[in-house]
Amino acid sequence: MKIVADTPSPLTALDRPNSYIGRAVPRPNLGRLTQGRAQFVSDVTLPRMAHVAYLRSPHAHARIVAIGKSKAEHAKGVIAVVTGADLAKVITPWVGVLSHLKGIKSAPQHAIAVERACWAGEAVCAVVARTRAEAEDACELIDVAYEELPAVTDPETALDPQTPVIHPELGDNLTFERTLDAGEVDKALASSDAVIETTFLFGRHTGVCNEPRAVVADWNAGEERLTVYHGTQAPHMMMNLFAKHLDLEEHQVRVVTRDVGGSFGIKVHTYADEMATVALSKLLRRPVKFVADRIESFVSDIHARDHRVHAKIGVKKDGTITAFVIDDLTGIGPYSVYPRTSGIEANQVVNLTGGPYACPNYRARARVVFQNKNVMCQYRAVGHPIATAVTEGLVDLAANAIAMDPLDIRRKNLYPDDAYPATAASGLRFEKLSHHASLEKIADMMDYKALRAEQERLRKRGIYRGIGFASFIEVTNPSAAFYGVGGARISSQDGATVRLDATGAVFIHSGVTEQGQGAEAVLAQCVASAFGVPIERVRVVTGDTDNVPYGGGTWASRAAGIGGEAAWQAGKALRQNVLAAAASILQAQADALDIVGGIVVDKGTTRERITLDEVARICYFRPDTLPPGFQAELMVTRHYVPRAWPFAFTNGIQASHLEVDTETGFITLLRHWCVEDCGTVINPQLVDEQIRGGIVQGLGAALFEHCLYDERGQMLNGNMADYLVPMAVEMPDMEVGHVVSPTADSELGAKGAGEAGTAGAPACVMNAINDALRPLGAKPLTEMPFTPGRVLAALGRV
Repeated sequence: MKIVADTPSPLTALDRPNSYIGRAVPRPNLGRLTQGRAQFVSDVTLPRMAHVAYLRSPHAHARIVAIGKSKAEHAKGVIAVVTGADLAKVITPWVGVLSHLKGIKSAPQHAIAVERACWAGEAVCAVVARTRAEAEDACELIDVAYEELPAVTDPETALDPQTPVIHPELGDNLTFERTLDAGEVDKALASSDAVIETTFLFGRHTGVCNEPRAVVADWNAGEERLTVYHGTQAPHMMMNLFAKHLDLEEHQVRVVTRDVGGSFGIKVHTYADEMATVALSKLLRRPVKFVADRIESFVSDIHARDHRVHAKIGVKKDGTITAFVIDDLTGIGPYSVYPRTSGIEANQVVNLTGGPYACPNYRARARVVFQNKNVMCQYRAVGHPIATAVTEGLVDLAANAIAMDPLDIRRKNLYPDDAYPATAASGLRFEKLSHHASLEKIADMMDYKALRAEQERLRKRGIYRGIGFASFIEVTNPSAAFYGVGGARISSQDGATVRLDATGAVFIHSGVTEQGQGAEAVLAQCVASAFGVPIERVRVVTGDTDNVPYGGGTWASRAAGIGGEAAWQAGKALRQNVLAAAASILQAQADALDIVGGIVVDKGTTRERITLDEVARICYFRPDTLPPGFQAELMVTRHYVPRAWPFAFTNGIQASHLEVDTETGFITLLRHWCVEDCGTVINPQLVDEQIRGGIVQGLGAALFEHCLYDERGQMLNGNMADYLVPMAVEMPDMEVGHVVSPTADSELGAKGAGEAGTAGAPACVMNAINDALRPLGAKPLTEMPFTPGRVLAALGRV
């Protein structure tokens, strides 16, 4: 896989002497990671630490009649065997709803099932022992008597009157429904020259992180304090939830997140087994450790993307898109996941469908239903791959119906680059996007005309290659409009505390977390640039709720745009404080000085005046020599939250070039391109790594990944032998380019970039496959993943 990147120049407005903004600097944690000195939760060992294993239900839906645990209690190494009823005395259940998702409902969920198990894989009993192996052995000795109940496994029939209601107290299996009707859809469709209808199906899949979920909880009864070592994206959110459900005050809870081996949204939720582990520590008054193995991860890590979308588009002969219509049905698990809910993904599909296009007529319905499968919630690029595939699939089908080039129909309908600010039919507000500049850039990068000519030549030889495009928008830098307005205690702001130590080095403590995406590098770049020191003199501290400002953590592509801006502002403020101290020492004017390369200099001439370590020495150890009444302040905290716009939307376009073997149905990915506008690019290397990684995950959804269930609610491929993930050898060469439209809502102007690749990749692969097969009269493929069997079925070969 060859990688080519196009790097934009940093914005002049951010230029400071020796600025790191716009530079590909190495990650500060690189040495620690490559030398095996990282500390993941699995590495944490505490005195008297016990290990927990969970006995999980083999049934998708069953009443728990009795639990025989006496044999397990007397097994070697066992400390305790705890049922859901036992643990319910320590930890309260939760309900995953948000008030701004009107009508959303869910049943209370317990840390360990009480009375009923509602999916195959739900924990029904816990064994705490000296070692994980002893705990697992004892689980085999527990005798659970089940009364199997009917399982709801088909979203299409979940709302039928004859279908059992999973939670009778809720009245039906409907979790959430949203409708939207903008413009004059019926009139627009009636006036169309062509109306195309189809159904898109998306395979349920999951994150498959390198490091599985893990937690070590340590209740110190003497201090009445709980410390949780947790592989999470949002430490402060989890601090709040642990306190709330264990009847503690927040100040009694400390969450520590050190190194995390990938998250992708998987580790931003409340998991019953993790809550149970924390409750067990409080119950047993000792540290308890839980690390999910790969098998149980498949049936307990959240799943996502299980959607069926009936869709319709109207188009005129000149290429004008007249209307979009969608009806989305998604089946989650038996509970809405807490606290972000399982309604957000479908809500995002409604918000984002048709988003890049200046079409005022849009009708949508989304229904979210309960079923007896593993829980489903937000995963990387929440809702974006579905909305983008539906939108871009429809646009390509419309182009084919009127014999128009797929780029030309996009040129005709994408929001003009000079049309901003703009409001989409769904109500989304766009500050500044660059769809047309991005489209022209990708056409030039890929030499589109030459590829089309080659495609025609190869078809004459029986070689079928396809070219597919997908324009997209991406939600980044979310304000309180995402969760806070719904009542969730999920911070939309983030903070940075920056201090000068006694040797002239700089520490930054940030509320965002490092999940492997390079956040530490971005924070160091922002502080080093704003303050004026070499980046090697900046140390980054994240993930400890006792030692960092209250913040939202890492999710929704917010770490750079929100956390980075807070770091930038804190760095600027500290620079002013240090210059004031230096001026008092030098008997100069602070505004005539600057800090460059870690030295206080005369502004303009850069003549060196005093080193930072000398300023620090005087302020810390000889403040008696400073002028009367002057107090040096060498630590500052700044917070940032977006205010002018609820989200900082990014945009871009992707293209896929692939070849389909019409005899076997196998697809070979040849090349892939992405142009993204994520505002100011702080670290080009990290941004492009994020985009490529996102593309790979999107390609996995398009071609490989699928959580397969039978009609009884049993997952059939919950292991790494049967669940396919994309491998390096299967990936195409990727070329990444940029257009730069900074947000005016911050000084940096940075937007997020973590989910763009995932948003567009499935759609452009789908369109490329259909483009390749179109001369053969194949039925358009709209069901993911696009397996060889489905390709051959579309060709009528099977």
